[in-house]
Formats: sequence, C-alpha cells, structure tokens
Amino acid sequence: MTAYTYPLLLKQLWHTPLQQTAAQEIVYRGTTRHTYQQTWQRIQQLALMLSAQGVVMGDTVAVMDWDSHRYLECYFAVPSLGATLFNVNVRLASDQVLYTLNHAEPKVLLLNREFLPVIEHIAAQLTSVKTFILLDDEGGACQSSLSWAGEYEALLAEYAGKCFIFPDFDENTRATLFYTTGTTGLPKGVYFSHRQLVLHTLSSALALGSAPAHGRLHREDVYMPITPMFHVHAWGLPYVATLLGIKQVYPGRYLADHLLHLIEQEHVTFSQCVPTILHMLLKNPLAERTTRLRGLKMVIGGSALPSGLAVEAARFGMDVFTGYGMSETCPILTLAHLSSAELALSAEKQVPLRARTGQTIPLVDLRVVSPEMQSVIQDDKTPGEVVVRSPWLTQGYYKNIEASADLWAGGYLHTNDIGVMDVRGSLRITDRLKDVIKTGGEWISSLELESRISEHPAVSEVAVVAVPDAKWGERPMALVVLKPKQICTVDVLRTYLLQVVEAGHLSKWAVPDEIRFVDTLERTSVGKLNKVALRKQYC
Repeated sequence: MTAYTYPLLLKQLWHTPLQQTAAQEIVYRGTTRHTYQQTWQRIQQLALMLSAQGVVMGDTVAVMDWDSHRYLECYFAVPSLGATLFNVNVRLASDQVLYTLNHAEPKVLLLNREFLPVIEHIAAQLTSVKTFILLDDEGGACQSSLSWAGEYEALLAEYAGKCFIFPDFDENTRATLFYTTGTTGLPKGVYFSHRQLVLHTLSSALALGSAPAHGRLHREDVYMPITPMFHVHAWGLPYVATLLGIKQVYPGRYLADHLLHLIEQEHVTFSQCVPTILHMLLKNPLAERTTRLRGLKMVIGGSALPSGLAVEAARFGMDVFTGYGMSETCPILTLAHLSSAELALSAEKQVPLRARTGQTIPLVDLRVVSPEMQSVIQDDKTPGEVVVRSPWLTQGYYKNIEASADLWAGGYLHTNDIGVMDVRGSLRITDRLKDVIKTGGEWISSLELESRISEHPAVSEVAVVAVPDAKWGERPMALVVLKPKQICTVDVLRTYLLQVVEAGHLSKWAVPDEIRFVDTLERTSVGKLNKVALRKQYC
C-alpha cells in the first residue's frame, strides 16, 4: 500500500539533471546564465507567482515570447501546476492570434514587450484573459492599459528562496496546447498530455542517443534550438536536453548574425531548424568565418531538405540530416541517421540518404498505405499515404470533433503525406497529398523536382506547384530564386533538367513546361513554402 505509483509527469524529467549536472548552464542570448539548480528554483518561483495570480489545475496560461530561458521555465512550471501551457504562434496575423486566444481561453498571458502592439490592437475583443505579465529583457515597467500583474523578473523576485512542491496527478492531464498553421481555414488546436510528452522525450532521446556516430545527441553536447519554442515544443528537444542535463542556449529572436555568433561563442554542437533558416544561415557572410559550423549536428524538418542545400551544408562541414513529423505528432516520428557504412560513402552519395525521411524512432507504428488502408510494397517505388500510431499523437483537434474524426479515420492518424518505403523500413516522403502533381496517368513529386532544381549552382531556392492543363489535367511550374549575382535562363535550366532525366534521376514528364524567375517565395509563419498562396499568385 505504501508503494509509489510513479506518474509520467514533466516534473520527473528534472530528477537526473538536478542530481548529476546541477551546475550545468542554461544560457539566454549569450548574456543571461543560470545553472540547472537555479533554473529549477526559478520554475518553483514561477509556479508560486502564477498560483498567486489565481492559476489552478485545469486553467490555461498563454505565452508570447521568443526562444528564451523564460519560455523553458514555462515549459515546466505551467503544466506541473496541472494547468495547460498554450504556446501562441507570434507570427500569425493579429486576427488569427485573436482567434486562437479566444478559442484556447487562457486566464493569464505572459507577453514579450515586442508583441504588445498586437495585443493592444485586439485587447477589447479578448474574452478570457484577465491578467498580463510582461516579459522584457531590460526589466522595464508596464505602461499600457492592460491589466498587468507586473514584470516577470520582478514578480519572480517576490518568491526568492521559496519552494513549491509540485503535486502528483493523472499523467493523462493535458499539458500543452498550440495551433497548427495551415495555409487554409482557421488554425486547429492540438494538445498533448504529460504522459505523451514524457514518452516522446524518452523515445527521442533513445533514438538520438543510440545512433552509432552520425547525428548522435549525448551528454557532452551543447544544444540550441533554431525552431521556435511556440512550434511543437521546439520539436520536443528542449525536454530531451533537460532530461540529459546538457548545456542549453536560447537565442531569442532569430537573426542570422546573432545565431552564428552564439554557435561560435557557446560552442553549440547540436541544433535543429527548417530549410529556410539553414539557407539564411549559410548565405550570411559570417558563415564563412564561423569555425563551429564544422561538425555541427543539425536536424532538418518542417519541410523537405533540398539536395542542393544539403550539398551547401556539407561544404561547411555540417552534419545535417532529416527528421520527420508534424504538429499533430508531437512531432518526431522518424530520423535519417546514417549507418557507419553509409558514412564511409562519398559526400555526394550521402546527400540523398541524409535527405530521406528516415526510419521510425522507438514505439512508432508507421505504415504507407493504399486508399483502402492496405500496406503497399516496400520497394522504395510504390507510393501511398503515410499513416501512424504512437503513444504521443494528439488524440484530436481541440473543440473540433469533425476534423478529429477525419484525422483518425480507420484508427490511424492520417498525415496527408505521400511516401514510399524501402526494405529497411526507411521512409521517403515524395509529396503532400494536396501538392502532388497528377499529369495524365503519372504522379510527379514536387519535392523531388524541387530537390533536383536546387542542385543547379545558380539556384538559391525553388518551389514547384501544379498548374491546370487542358490536355494533361495538371503540369508542374517551377518558381526559382537565383543566387545573388547569378545569371541563368529558362533554356539553361530546362537543358540541365533534361540531363538529369537522361541520367535516370527524373521522369521526362516531370520537366516543367513553365519556369519563372521570382525574387522571393511566399512562406507560412513557420517557414514552410506556402504553395496555396503561390498557386493563387502565379497560376
């Protein structure tokens, strides 16, 4: 009767680091430094402060901030009170921010001063927020008409030296909530329990730590996220880093010069980002002088890793590889780790392997299926939809029964991604279901075509979209951004693609009838290509 039934709660991730690496650093912008012991004390102070503001079990607390030590403290303090942490996407339009805030119904909003104009604009329409807490690097005063409780650091200081005993409760209690950033319709809320987040943390740590060499995350690494903490818990890696007790570096707002400076100054060895951010870093002049890029392990996700970008990263000596998941999957499902034999291959032969979607991490049941939900042949050629089960998938969309039923049709979560699988169980995403180009009786992968075009030395970025065609139904159109000072013509690119076809790497049907050179490519709030907007603009 006295045995302790150990619930899988986020607070339990702190046992090992507090015992073994209590003096390890957590760094913000290269200027603010706390040890793990100090951070745990601050998490307790935050819990006391939120409790004083009336936050109780079952409430929701919203955060609008850049990647910071404050955000990490909220990752643990809010859910460990039995409340729900709502990570607000600060890159959404103000009307979408308003919608998500009213839909999630937070009682308290922790607000970075930079986003004060957005909230002041919609404040009169907020239906649930009663209290605002200011987040300000300079510790400034609250000077607006909002109902301020005070500034974050000043409020924490009121509880200096005091302890908070986080209670045990049902591990299935909702811990986090955030909203998907689809290109159409209203954002949809996805949510995760303590149990799901702990299991995702354990499985991700096992997958990353058990790699023989390539892409391995270990206890002597230095971790810095370059994926927003409001987006799928920064892919869950801050939880993994905390569990392992490694040095963590939080950069604040993403500015290329600053990120490269932190990589150099703090000796960052492990990170993650979307291809857009990697492209931004590598084209920055400071990249050529940043010695710490060599050997930097970086997981690329959010969208496909173009082979041209992988080649450019290899030129800097970076160890890039793909991870796969989505908002609804917490997110990590697969990782493209290379085997020791594959690492012995030439850099050129490694590129397609690093850009694959990869093999599942432990506890993931992933299938590639036909429309009848039958598994397709694992020949790396036969396409199907990717469906999945694992212990950490969202159980539905928040307050949206109809969309939840579609998401889980047939008892598997539908990713709406099209992929193929080889005999080793290695997945390769070939397109989004909505983006695949159907020309005559053939399917053309926009991702494969983008990757091939990106390999041309004059190409900086590329997007491929389907355009209506009277004869074939649809045909691909390529929208190309050239590198600075590069000159290229449509005929040159088409000739290049025909050479790729002759080499057997691309179907002749995939060569676009139309290629346009553009200055920029429209993207979503998290850096993915916004193909809906691109089709509206160019088709």
